[in-house]
Amino acid sequence: MYADGDVPEALRGVGTADLDRTVAMMRRLHPGRQIEECEGSTLWDGVYPQEGTTYAASWPVVDVIGDQRVMIDAPSQLPEHLVAASAGRRLVLHAMHSVVDWLAFAVWEDGHLVRSLSLSPDSGIIENIGEPLPFELPYWAGDRPADVISWPDEDEETYPLPFHPLELGEDALRALCGFVQEGRPEPDDVDADTIRLHGFQLRDPHGPDLEEQEGQLRRAVEATGPPRGYTLGPDGALIDRDGL
Repeated sequence: MYADGDVPEALRGVGTADLDRTVAMMRRLHPGRQIEECEGSTLWDGVYPQEGTTYAASWPVVDVIGDQRVMIDAPSQLPEHLVAASAGRRLVLHAMHSVVDWLAFAVWEDGHLVRSLSLSPDSGIIENIGEPLPFELPYWAGDRPADVISWPDEDEETYPLPFHPLELGEDALRALCGFVQEGRPEPDDVDADTIRLHGFQLRDPHGPDLEEQEGQLRRAVEATGPPRGYTLGPDGALIDRDGL
C-alpha cells in the first residue's frame, strides 16, 4: 500500500475507487505488461488473489495492490521501480502464508526502507532490518510466546521461534493497514469488506498467452497417465490395485 501518511487513517476515508485512475496506476507500476480488467474483490478477500490476478484500487491519498508477485521472502528486494513509486509517501508491504507459518512485512518512508522482517519456523529469520516497531516489542520481549499443541501421547515440542509469526502478522496488519484477517475485530478497525478493489489480469506480451498456458498444463497432466490406486497388503507393502 502507498499512502500519504498513515495507511489506516487514509483507508477510513475512501469511497469507490475510480477505475481510470486505478488503471493508470497499474500501467505505471507494470510498464510493458498487458492489463485486462476482470472481476474485482474486496480488501478483505482480495489480499491473496490467485496467481496472475491483481486486485487494486487508487484514491488520491492511498493506493492498494494485492498481488502474489510482491509476496517475497526478502521484502528489501522488492523491485526498485515499485519502491521508487513511493517517493514522498509511505509504502507498506504485508504478506503471510498460514500453511508454513510465514510472515513478512516492511515499511518504506519516502523510498527509504526503515523496517523489514521475514521469518518462518522452517527458515528461521530470513530478514531482519531496522529497529522493531512498537507493535513488535511484546513479541521480542517474550510476552507473546508461541503456544504449541502436541499430538496425544507425544512429547511437547518447542516451537522454533520465540513467537508465532501469524500472531505477530495479525498485529502488524492491524497496526500498518488498519484491519485483521483472523481474530476478533476491534471497534476502530477498518471495515475491509466494504472497500472494493478492481480486478486485473497481467500478462507478458512476449510470453505464452492464456490458451497456450492451459494447453501446456493439459499436456503435462496427460503425460502423467491415469491415476493409480494402491492398497496395503498383509505384510505392510503397497499393492497396485490395478494389478490385482
